[in-house]
Amino acid sequence: MNCDEAYLPPHVFTRHKRPLHALLLENQPWFSARDLGRLIGICLNERTLRKLDPDQHQYAQILFNGSLENTLLISESGVYALLIYHYCPEYRSLREWLTHDVVPALRDARQPDSPERPTLSRLIWPDMSLSLLHWNNQPWIRLQDVPHLLPDEEPVQQAVNVPWWKKASRALQSL
Repeated sequence: MNCDEAYLPPHVFTRHKRPLHALLLENQPWFSARDLGRLIGICLNERTLRKLDPDQHQYAQILFNGSLENTLLISESGVYALLIYHYCPEYRSLREWLTHDVVPALRDARQPDSPERPTLSRLIWPDMSLSLLHWNNQPWIRLQDVPHLLPDEEPVQQAVNVPWWKKASRALQSL
C-alpha cells in the first residue's frame, strides 16, 4: 500500500442500521472485517481468517472517527468466500447489496463520471433484465442480448432481409 492510500478515509455504507466501512485499494474493494462480522453475526478473528487465502485479507491504517486505526480488511473475493463458507439465506441479499450497490458506489466515488468514462446500468422488465453501457452519450447493449429483445417468430417474407448482426447472433447461439 502506498502513502496516499494510508490516509484515505473509508466510505461508510449502512445496512440494517449497521455501518460498513469500505474503500478501494489499487482499484479493488476492501471491507472492514469488524463491520462485516457485525453484519453477518460472526467474529472474524485469526481462526476465521485461516479459511481465506493470504491475498484476501490485510491490515491497513484506516481513518475511523478522525483517528488512524490498524484495521483488518477483507477483499471483495474474501467477503464472498466467507458468505459461502458460513452460508445463511440472508447472505444472498447481503451479497446482492454489496455487488450492486456498495462496489459500484466505491468505484464511482473514486472516478467521477465523465463523458469519456463508460458507466453501467440495468434495464429491468417483468420478463427479463438487460445490462446497458452508457458511453459517449449513447446506450449500448451486448450483441448476445439483442435476440432477447426481438420477437421469437418473424414472418417468412421478412427472413430475406435479415440484418447481418441478427444472422451472426443466431449462429453464435447455435454453437
